[in-house]
Amino acid sequence: MKRINIILLLSIIIFPEFISSQEFAKDTNKLFLIKKTDGGEFIGEILSDDGREVLIMTKAIGKVYIRKENISLITQTNETNKSAIEIEETGEFRAEGPFTTRYYFTNNALPIKKGENYALINLFGPEVHFAVSDKLSLGIIASWIGSPVTLVSKLSVFSKNNVHFSIGNIIGSSGYLAQGRVFGGLHWGTLSVGDRMKNISFSAGHGYFNDNSYTFNTPSQDALFLGMGGIAPIGEKASFILDAMLISNTKDNRYYDPFTPSNDYSYRNRTDQTITNMTLILMPGMRFNKSYTKAFQLSLAGVFFTDNSRMISRYNADGTYSYKKGETISFPVPTISWLRKF
Repeated sequence: MKRINIILLLSIIIFPEFISSQEFAKDTNKLFLIKKTDGGEFIGEILSDDGREVLIMTKAIGKVYIRKENISLITQTNETNKSAIEIEETGEFRAEGPFTTRYYFTNNALPIKKGENYALINLFGPEVHFAVSDKLSLGIIASWIGSPVTLVSKLSVFSKNNVHFSIGNIIGSSGYLAQGRVFGGLHWGTLSVGDRMKNISFSAGHGYFNDNSYTFNTPSQDALFLGMGGIAPIGEKASFILDAMLISNTKDNRYYDPFTPSNDYSYRNRTDQTITNMTLILMPGMRFNKSYTKAFQLSLAGVFFTDNSRMISRYNADGTYSYKKGETISFPVPTISWLRKF
């Protein structure tokens, strides 16, 4: 009788565990997305769940134990979902996060998550961006001396089936430099195709710039901005980033004459009263995700500028001079920055 009781007791203890292990055995070919309370994400097979912690098998880093108190969501993913499989292959750090909504300098149209605040530290100064909702983010960009300073906003208008659209604004001033008389802005729209790991974006916008540091009669300069950006994973924690901007800047070519009578127009006319200069900025770079909250990126940027306000003279073989309008200048701008979530 005692032997029978022992067998029954062992059956009561072992049988539920056997059933539980069989349930997980049935799901070993299924992928689960586990979101942590700190924002991190894992995709893998659930091996066990003892009520206190979950053991999952990821392809990138192997077995991982996660305490239940640190889990905000467990959901099954479709194994045929390419995005989910890619996330599993590359680990947790690029699945979601505050840095996936931007490239090196510009941003994409993917919606940000509320609370995904982050700072970006450049060599020239800091940036701080606050996600006030799942669609709206506000930010500040400044130099290390506090001037100039700009305010930035981004609003996600549409996001469905890997197609996203957003609008953005930048309004800036020289601050205490030049007594704030230099100011400008940029307003644009962005169309992005893809997910947070791999996407491409096209942008178009209108900008303006006004320099009143010498006189309050300086006309505003207008500019058309066209942009393209993209990101693609390379290896486990690195991504290739491309930023490209074409700027067509139209400005008044008349010059200021301080000796003109005050009751007369103070700008003398030139042959070309307005000119258009072109600027191309190429910023190929790499981003290295050190963790969910930290990233490091560098870019070998190049600037190509055509100044049509200058006339280039050339001495010909017959002893005459010929003139060519415009001069193209190019120079490299290597940059480096650090990203931090807070």
